[in-house]
Amino acid sequence: MLEDKHWGSRIFNTINIVLLLAIAVVAIIPFVYIIAASFTAKEELLNKSFVLFPTQFSLEGYKYIFSNNLIIRSIGVSVYITVVGTLLNLIFTSFMAFSLARRDLDGRRFLMLVVLFTMLFNGGMIPTYLVVKEMGMLNSLWSLMIPALISPFNLIILKNFFQNLPGELEEAAKIDGCNDLGILFKIVLPLSLPAMATFALFYSVTHWNTYIQAVLYINDSKLWPVQVWLRQIVIVSEGGFGDAQYNDTNTAPPAQIIKMAVIVVSTLPILFVYPFLQKHFAKGALLGSVKG
Repeated sequence: MLEDKHWGSRIFNTINIVLLLAIAVVAIIPFVYIIAASFTAKEELLNKSFVLFPTQFSLEGYKYIFSNNLIIRSIGVSVYITVVGTLLNLIFTSFMAFSLARRDLDGRRFLMLVVLFTMLFNGGMIPTYLVVKEMGMLNSLWSLMIPALISPFNLIILKNFFQNLPGELEEAAKIDGCNDLGILFKIVLPLSLPAMATFALFYSVTHWNTYIQAVLYINDSKLWPVQVWLRQIVIVSEGGFGDAQYNDTNTAPPAQIIKMAVIVVSTLPILFVYPFLQKHFAKGALLGSVKG
Protein backbone atom coordinates (compact mmCIF):
# COMPACT_ATOMS: atom_id res chain seq x y z
CA MET A 1 0.00 0.00 0.00
CA LEU A 2 2.82 2.38 0.89
CA GLU A 3 4.56 1.49 -2.37
CA ASP A 4 1.46 2.37 -4.38
CA LYS A 5 1.27 5.75 -2.65
CA HIS A 6 4.98 6.30 -3.28
CA TRP A 7 4.66 5.53 -6.99
CA GLY A 8 1.47 7.58 -7.22
CA SER A 9 3.28 10.54 -5.66
CA ARG A 10 6.16 10.15 -8.14
CA ILE A 11 3.80 10.02 -11.12
CA PHE A 12 1.92 13.08 -9.84
CA ASN A 13 5.16 15.04 -9.33
CA THR A 14 6.43 14.03 -12.77
CA ILE A 15 3.24 15.20 -14.47
CA ASN A 16 3.42 18.50 -12.55
CA ILE A 17 7.04 19.06 -13.55
CA VAL A 18 6.32 18.30 -17.22
CA LEU A 19 3.32 20.63 -17.28
CA LEU A 20 5.20 23.46 -15.54
CA LEU A 21 8.17 23.06 -17.88
CA ALA A 22 5.82 23.19 -20.88
CA ILE A 23 4.17 26.36 -19.57
CA ALA A 24 7.59 27.91 -18.87
CA VAL A 25 8.80 27.14 -22.39
CA VAL A 26 5.65 28.62 -23.94
CA ALA A 27 6.14 31.77 -21.83
CA ILE A 28 9.86 32.13 -22.55
CA ILE A 29 9.86 31.44 -26.31
CA PRO A 30 8.32 34.85 -27.24
CA PHE A 31 11.04 36.67 -25.27
CA VAL A 32 13.77 34.58 -26.88
CA TYR A 33 12.28 35.27 -30.31
CA ILE A 34 12.16 39.04 -29.69
CA ILE A 35 15.79 39.16 -28.53
CA ALA A 36 16.98 36.88 -31.35
CA ALA A 37 15.09 38.82 -34.03
CA SER A 38 16.56 42.12 -32.80
CA PHE A 39 20.08 40.72 -33.40
CA THR A 40 19.29 39.05 -36.73
CA ALA A 41 20.48 40.38 -40.09
CA LYS A 42 17.65 41.66 -42.28
CA GLU A 43 18.35 39.12 -45.04
CA GLU A 44 17.83 36.20 -42.67
CA LEU A 45 14.78 37.72 -40.99
CA LEU A 46 13.12 38.36 -44.36
CA ASN A 47 13.76 34.76 -45.44
CA LYS A 48 12.62 33.17 -42.18
CA SER A 49 9.34 33.88 -40.46
CA PHE A 50 10.57 32.63 -37.07
CA VAL A 51 14.12 32.88 -35.69
CA LEU A 52 15.31 31.65 -32.30
CA PHE A 53 19.04 31.25 -33.04
CA PRO A 54 20.24 33.70 -35.70
CA THR A 55 23.02 32.54 -37.99
CA GLN A 56 23.68 36.07 -39.28
CA PHE A 57 24.35 38.40 -36.37
CA SER A 58 23.62 42.12 -36.80
CA LEU A 59 23.36 45.27 -34.65
CA GLU A 60 21.67 47.40 -37.33
CA GLY A 61 18.44 47.76 -35.35
CA TYR A 62 20.26 49.11 -32.29
CA LYS A 63 22.49 51.35 -34.39
CA TYR A 64 19.39 52.81 -35.98
CA ILE A 65 17.75 53.45 -32.60
CA PHE A 66 20.82 55.08 -31.05
CA SER A 67 21.74 57.04 -34.18
CA ASN A 68 19.83 59.99 -32.69
CA ASN A 69 21.60 61.52 -29.69
CA LEU A 70 18.29 62.47 -28.06
CA ILE A 71 17.57 58.81 -27.30
CA ILE A 72 20.41 58.83 -24.74
CA ARG A 73 18.93 61.93 -23.12
CA SER A 74 15.49 60.30 -23.05
CA ILE A 75 16.91 57.28 -21.22
CA GLY A 76 18.35 59.68 -18.64
CA VAL A 77 14.93 61.32 -18.30
CA SER A 78 13.27 57.95 -17.75
CA VAL A 79 15.86 56.95 -15.17
CA TYR A 80 15.34 60.26 -13.36
CA ILE A 81 11.54 60.05 -13.19
CA THR A 82 11.76 56.36 -12.24
CA VAL A 83 14.18 56.90 -9.35
CA VAL A 84 12.79 60.21 -8.04
CA GLY A 85 9.17 59.29 -8.72
CA THR A 86 9.46 55.91 -6.99
CA LEU A 87 11.16 57.50 -3.98
CA LEU A 88 8.39 60.10 -3.67
CA ASN A 89 5.74 57.40 -4.11
CA LEU A 90 7.19 55.32 -1.30
CA ILE A 91 7.58 58.29 1.05
CA PHE A 92 4.05 59.65 0.63
CA THR A 93 2.37 56.23 0.44
CA SER A 94 4.07 55.05 3.63
CA PHE A 95 3.28 58.32 5.45
CA MET A 96 -0.41 58.17 4.57
CA ALA A 97 -0.68 54.41 5.16
CA PHE A 98 0.91 54.79 8.60
CA SER A 99 -1.52 57.58 9.48
CA LEU A 100 -4.58 55.61 8.31
CA ALA A 101 -3.37 52.54 10.20
CA ARG A 102 -3.72 54.49 13.47
CA ARG A 103 -7.12 53.60 14.90
CA ASP A 104 -7.16 56.77 17.03
CA LEU A 105 -6.90 59.07 13.98
CA ASP A 106 -9.80 61.55 13.79
CA GLY A 107 -11.69 61.32 10.50
CA ARG A 108 -9.99 58.03 9.59
CA ARG A 109 -13.19 56.47 8.22
CA PHE A 110 -13.94 59.52 6.05
CA LEU A 111 -10.41 59.55 4.65
CA MET A 112 -10.69 55.84 3.78
CA LEU A 113 -13.95 56.54 1.94
CA VAL A 114 -12.21 59.28 -0.05
CA VAL A 115 -9.41 56.88 -0.97
CA LEU A 116 -11.90 54.19 -2.01
CA PHE A 117 -13.85 56.75 -4.05
CA THR A 118 -10.76 57.59 -6.12
CA MET A 119 -10.38 53.89 -6.96
CA LEU A 120 -13.86 53.82 -8.52
CA PHE A 121 -14.17 57.28 -10.04
CA ASN A 122 -11.80 59.87 -11.50
CA GLY A 123 -12.11 63.18 -13.27
CA GLY A 124 -10.98 61.85 -16.62
CA MET A 125 -8.31 62.95 -19.05
CA ILE A 126 -9.44 66.53 -19.72
CA PRO A 127 -10.08 67.60 -16.08
CA THR A 128 -6.77 66.04 -15.07
CA TYR A 129 -5.01 67.95 -17.85
CA LEU A 130 -6.63 71.19 -16.68
CA VAL A 131 -5.50 70.56 -13.10
CA VAL A 132 -1.94 69.88 -14.24
CA LYS A 133 -2.03 73.04 -16.36
CA GLU A 134 -3.37 75.24 -13.54
CA MET A 135 -0.66 73.91 -11.24
CA GLY A 136 1.97 75.07 -13.75
CA MET A 137 3.38 71.62 -14.36
CA LEU A 138 3.05 71.48 -18.16
CA ASN A 139 6.40 70.83 -19.86
CA SER A 140 7.79 69.76 -16.50
CA LEU A 141 8.91 66.34 -15.32
CA TRP A 142 6.85 66.91 -12.17
CA SER A 143 3.74 66.35 -14.29
CA LEU A 144 4.85 62.72 -14.68
CA MET A 145 5.31 62.18 -10.94
CA ILE A 146 2.98 64.38 -8.88
CA PRO A 147 -0.46 63.38 -10.32
CA ALA A 148 0.20 59.70 -9.52
CA LEU A 149 1.97 60.31 -6.23
CA ILE A 150 -0.12 57.80 -4.25
CA SER A 151 -1.78 54.70 -5.65
CA PRO A 152 -5.02 54.04 -3.73
CA PHE A 153 -4.70 50.27 -4.22
CA ASN A 154 -1.11 50.20 -2.91
CA LEU A 155 -2.08 52.53 -0.08
CA ILE A 156 -4.85 50.25 1.19
CA ILE A 157 -2.66 47.14 1.04
CA LEU A 158 0.20 48.90 2.84
CA LYS A 159 -2.21 50.23 5.49
CA ASN A 160 -3.43 46.69 6.17
CA PHE A 161 0.18 45.52 6.36
CA PHE A 162 0.99 48.19 8.96
CA GLN A 163 -2.10 47.22 10.97
CA ASN A 164 -0.90 43.61 11.15
CA LEU A 165 2.32 44.63 12.90
CA PRO A 166 2.31 43.90 16.66
CA GLY A 167 0.96 46.86 18.63
CA GLU A 168 3.30 46.05 21.52
CA LEU A 169 6.25 47.34 19.47
CA GLU A 170 4.69 50.78 19.20
CA GLU A 171 3.87 50.85 22.91
CA ALA A 172 7.44 49.90 23.82
CA ALA A 173 8.78 52.61 21.51
CA LYS A 174 6.56 55.24 23.12
CA ILE A 175 7.82 54.19 26.57
CA ASP A 176 11.38 54.72 25.29
CA GLY A 177 10.43 58.25 24.18
CA CYS A 178 9.85 57.72 20.43
CA ASN A 179 7.43 60.05 18.66
CA ASP A 180 5.30 59.03 15.66
CA LEU A 181 8.05 59.72 13.12
CA GLY A 182 10.53 57.76 15.20
CA ILE A 183 8.14 54.81 15.33
CA LEU A 184 7.68 54.97 11.57
CA PHE A 185 11.35 55.20 10.63
CA LYS A 186 12.89 53.08 13.38
CA ILE A 187 10.32 50.31 13.78
CA VAL A 188 7.60 50.17 11.12
CA LEU A 189 9.64 50.72 7.95
CA PRO A 190 12.52 48.36 8.90
CA LEU A 191 9.92 45.64 9.52
CA SER A 192 8.20 46.47 6.23
CA LEU A 193 11.08 45.95 3.80
CA PRO A 194 9.21 43.23 1.85
CA ALA A 195 6.25 45.59 1.45
CA MET A 196 8.39 48.56 0.44
CA ALA A 197 10.40 46.46 -2.03
CA THR A 198 7.20 45.16 -3.63
CA PHE A 199 5.71 48.60 -4.05
CA ALA A 200 9.04 50.01 -5.23
CA LEU A 201 8.91 47.48 -8.07
CA PHE A 202 5.29 48.34 -8.90
CA TYR A 203 5.91 52.08 -8.88
CA SER A 204 9.20 51.89 -10.82
CA VAL A 205 7.62 49.80 -13.60
CA THR A 206 4.80 52.36 -13.85
CA HIS A 207 7.21 55.29 -14.10
CA TRP A 208 9.50 53.55 -16.59
CA ASN A 209 6.54 52.77 -18.87
CA THR A 210 5.18 56.33 -18.75
CA TYR A 211 3.84 57.23 -22.19
CA ILE A 212 0.35 58.78 -22.29
CA GLN A 213 1.13 61.33 -19.56
CA ALA A 214 4.28 62.44 -21.36
CA VAL A 215 2.41 62.84 -24.65
CA LEU A 216 -0.32 64.91 -22.95
CA TYR A 217 1.73 67.10 -20.63
CA ILE A 218 5.13 67.55 -22.30
CA ASN A 219 5.65 69.33 -25.63
CA ASP A 220 9.41 69.76 -25.34
CA SER A 221 10.99 66.74 -27.05
CA LYS A 222 14.09 67.11 -24.86
CA LEU A 223 11.98 66.14 -21.85
CA TRP A 224 10.36 63.10 -23.44
CA PRO A 225 10.98 59.80 -21.62
CA VAL A 226 12.41 56.89 -23.55
CA GLN A 227 9.03 55.25 -24.21
CA VAL A 228 7.84 58.26 -26.23
CA TRP A 229 11.03 58.37 -28.27
CA LEU A 230 10.93 54.65 -28.95
CA ARG A 231 7.36 54.99 -30.16
CA GLN A 232 8.44 57.83 -32.44
CA ILE A 233 11.21 55.63 -33.83
CA VAL A 234 8.73 52.89 -34.72
CA ILE A 235 6.36 55.38 -36.35
CA VAL A 236 9.00 57.02 -38.56
CA SER A 237 11.21 53.96 -39.10
CA GLU A 238 10.27 53.78 -42.76
CA GLY A 239 10.87 57.47 -43.38
CA GLY A 240 14.27 57.95 -41.72
CA PHE A 241 15.03 58.94 -38.18
CA GLY A 242 18.67 59.13 -37.25
CA ASP A 243 21.84 60.33 -38.94
CA ALA A 244 22.17 60.75 -42.67
CA GLN A 245 23.49 57.23 -43.20
CA TYR A 246 20.14 55.89 -41.95
CA ASN A 247 17.85 58.34 -43.72
CA ASP A 248 17.95 56.29 -46.89
CA THR A 249 15.09 53.78 -46.76
CA ASN A 250 17.23 51.36 -48.72
CA THR A 251 19.86 51.19 -45.96
CA ALA A 252 17.50 51.45 -42.96
CA PRO A 253 16.76 48.14 -41.21
CA PRO A 254 13.32 46.58 -41.74
CA ALA A 255 10.58 47.81 -39.44
CA GLN A 256 10.35 44.34 -37.87
CA ILE A 257 13.95 44.47 -36.63
CA ILE A 258 13.44 48.00 -35.31
CA LYS A 259 10.32 46.96 -33.40
CA MET A 260 12.11 44.04 -31.78
CA ALA A 261 15.09 46.20 -30.81
CA VAL A 262 12.71 48.81 -29.37
CA ILE A 263 11.04 46.16 -27.17
CA VAL A 264 14.44 45.01 -25.88
CA VAL A 265 15.65 48.56 -25.15
CA SER A 266 12.42 49.46 -23.34
CA THR A 267 12.21 46.24 -21.30
CA LEU A 268 15.72 45.20 -20.25
CA PRO A 269 16.56 48.20 -18.00
CA ILE A 270 13.58 47.63 -15.71
CA LEU A 271 14.27 43.88 -15.66
CA PHE A 272 17.68 44.60 -14.12
CA VAL A 273 15.90 46.09 -11.08
CA TYR A 274 14.09 42.85 -10.24
CA PRO A 275 17.10 40.79 -9.01
CA PHE A 276 17.83 43.43 -6.37
CA LEU A 277 14.25 43.28 -5.07
CA GLN A 278 13.57 39.57 -5.56
CA LYS A 279 14.50 38.57 -1.99
CA HIS A 280 12.02 40.99 -0.47
CA PHE A 281 9.47 40.70 -3.29
CA ALA A 282 8.91 36.99 -2.59
CA LYS A 283 8.13 37.79 1.07
CA GLY A 284 5.77 40.61 0.12
CA ALA A 285 3.64 38.56 -2.27
CA LEU A 286 0.82 38.24 0.31
CA LEU A 287 0.76 41.81 1.58
CA GLY A 288 -2.29 42.75 3.58
CA SER A 289 -3.65 39.19 3.56
CA VAL A 290 -5.48 37.70 6.51
CA LYS A 291 -3.15 35.59 8.62
CA GLY A 292 -4.38 32.58 10.55
